[in-house]
Amino acid sequence: MKNNIILFLLVLGTINLHGCHEALEIEDTQNLSDLAVWSSEDAADLYVTASYKTFSDVSQVANSRHQYFDSYSDLMKSTSWDQYNHSYNKALLQSTSFVTGSAGAFESWSAVYDRIRRANVLLDDISRYGEPKFGQDWADIRRAEARFCRAFSYYRLIRVYGGVVIRTESSGANGGVDDGANPADVHRARASEEESWDFVLRELEWAADKLPNSWPGAWKGRATKRAAYGLLSRIALHAKQWEIAITAANKVKELGGALAADYAKVFQVDSDQDNSAELLFTLYYQTGSLVHSYDRYNRPFGDREVYTTDVYAEHVPTAELADLYEFSDGTPFSWDSWSADYEDPYSAREPRFHATILYNGAPWENRTIETFVGGADGFQAFTQTGSTAGHTCTGYYLRKYLQEGNSSFPTTGSYQYDAVLRYAEVLLNKAEAYAELDFNAHRVAALAALNEVRARVGLPPRDASTKESFMAYLRQERAVELAGEGLRYWDLRRWKLAESVIHGKNAHGIKITRASDGALSYERVEVDGGTPRIFLNKYYYFSLPTSELANNNLAENNDLWF
Repeated sequence: MKNNIILFLLVLGTINLHGCHEALEIEDTQNLSDLAVWSSEDAADLYVTASYKTFSDVSQVANSRHQYFDSYSDLMKSTSWDQYNHSYNKALLQSTSFVTGSAGAFESWSAVYDRIRRANVLLDDISRYGEPKFGQDWADIRRAEARFCRAFSYYRLIRVYGGVVIRTESSGANGGVDDGANPADVHRARASEEESWDFVLRELEWAADKLPNSWPGAWKGRATKRAAYGLLSRIALHAKQWEIAITAANKVKELGGALAADYAKVFQVDSDQDNSAELLFTLYYQTGSLVHSYDRYNRPFGDREVYTTDVYAEHVPTAELADLYEFSDGTPFSWDSWSADYEDPYSAREPRFHATILYNGAPWENRTIETFVGGADGFQAFTQTGSTAGHTCTGYYLRKYLQEGNSSFPTTGSYQYDAVLRYAEVLLNKAEAYAELDFNAHRVAALAALNEVRARVGLPPRDASTKESFMAYLRQERAVELAGEGLRYWDLRRWKLAESVIHGKNAHGIKITRASDGALSYERVEVDGGTPRIFLNKYYYFSLPTSELANNNLAENNDLWF
């Protein structure tokens, strides 16, 4: 991995610190010898980097089994009802999945507040130990890291619950750490959603000012100014702070943010392409020391025979996603008209289709994908009783992030990184913010940002005369550019479009049948097992957990959850 020993060896791994337990378990250095944590800058940095665990908690690569957010949307489909402890289909198809006292599959209140508490303790420790020993400049950079991570934790909460309880390193009793240990800190009212987002934006602005442009050597992968401004551009959209989103996106560009040349190679660890200008914040893993199982859980069924091992294809693209990709000349795809001008429905699609989706006829590791009924990777219908046993139920498999040619995954696991934040997203954030701020005044700038993303893959520029037509293009572009990166579900929620896109609808796939003469027929079929999907208005703000409502006398639940 180009010798990038990354902080996540600490976050997910087993590094010990001077004979103590994992740094991840350090909660308060008062309980440890100063020699254990604050004896040197490197030792202290191991403690600091534990804060990044909040990102790996929801990694779309390392935690694709249980935190793959696109499978709660229209773009991806979980192939299991509950066999892999998946919550995706039940969350979409059962009205009992979300109840008063539980956000169901999105329940995160206690776990994320634990991350926040740890960040608060760390910030207090930096003031008590780090600054006196290593100086204010050193301490401010580490404070910025902790606040960057804490901001992401609050973002995880606010997007689920709305307004939250703001707890910091100085909001506790008598100005101390608000870690819940003091009974006086237990009962706290929630801030409004606007106040909560404002807190996060201020945190990221402070962090962006203090963070370095880059980190040396072994610490490459920690948060930088570009990462903070990039995340600020994302979260400002949730907060509807359009000018902040635009300013932050422009700062990323000023700091060197740029699109890599080849879209497909952005997600390939061992490619010959320098992706550093596009990858603004990344979770790195490393073969032989820190791995995950992305390949095993997402490879096509035919790889079972090739590698003599189980693969599961737990998440597969839907026809809703596949149909959004244009042909390479910019012609929209349609099942009603493709055959008039193209030899087949797939081979002439734009580059992001081929980089994201494995389809019938796609070249793959010295073989050809066969998703037709009876083929090596063949179609198997989804039912609400089990799983498809590693087969696709949509006629597609996910290609994005798979490392083609990684033949060692059955024994050594997978090591591809997770591109948490990319410059392409920042451009789309900026395009949207310009349109929302005032499309008529900023039409040229909005289109320029959108079309920069399209130009990378050779698509002709869009033009739009109204905000409504532009936003339709923007939403399509976000779907195809960012598919599989965990943003679609949260986009639908912040746009307040989840009801119209999800509720009462079904996801679809393409069932392909091959005749004896080799001719293929394509049938668009429903793939949810016969039940329409559910997204109720009250799902935009899920219920607080029973434990918080019981323990915090000032906590008020969200409307509609009684």
